[in-house]
Amino acid sequence: MLKAELRKLMLQKRRALPPEEVQRRSKAIADQFFADFPLQAGRTVHIFLPIVKNNEVNTWPIIERLRLQHPEVRVAVAVTDVTQNILTHHHLTDEAILVENPWGIPEPQNAQHILAHEVDIVLIPLLAFDETGHRVGYGKGFYDRFLADCRPNVLKVGLSLEPPVETIADPNPFDVPLDAVVMPDGVWRSK
Repeated sequence: MLKAELRKLMLQKRRALPPEEVQRRSKAIADQFFADFPLQAGRTVHIFLPIVKNNEVNTWPIIERLRLQHPEVRVAVAVTDVTQNILTHHHLTDEAILVENPWGIPEPQNAQHILAHEVDIVLIPLLAFDETGHRVGYGKGFYDRFLADCRPNVLKVGLSLEPPVETIADPNPFDVPLDAVVMPDGVWRSK
C-alpha cells in the first residue's frame, strides 16, 4: 500500500479507538519495552511525548518507569524547530515545564540540550510499519532527519498500537528503517 493511503487508513483506525483501549495497549507496550530492552546506566533514551488528540501511544508510563526504576538513564525528548524543519533534543526532568506546540505535542521549555549523537535508543512514533522496518509517520520527515544525525549504532525502536502491514510500496531513499517495533502483544525485529 502507498504511504498516503496507509496514513489515511491508519489515522481513521486510530481515531476510532476508545481512549481506554489506547491506554490498555500503551501499558502493554510499556511492559513489552522493559521486558525486551534491558537498560544500562549512563544511557540516553529519546522518547516522543504523545499527541493525545491523535490517540498516539501514551509514552508516559515508560517515562515514569524510567524515572522510578532507572534514574541513571537520561530521558530525552524533542522540540520541533519549524523554521528549520528539524528536531532539537532536550533532557526531560521532573522540573521541566511542558508547553504544547501547534500540533499538540508537549515540549519542554528551557531544558538542557542533548546532541543527536549522545542518544543510545530512540523510541519513534508511527502510524504504520511493514515487515522490512519501514514506517509511515505524519509525512514531515522530522524523525528521518533526526535519525540521520544519530550514531550509526543507535537503536531505532518504533512503538505501534497495530501489527505490521505486509509492505509499504513507496519508501523514500532517505527513510531510515527501524531495528525493532514494540507492539502490545510482542516485538517485531529487523532480520
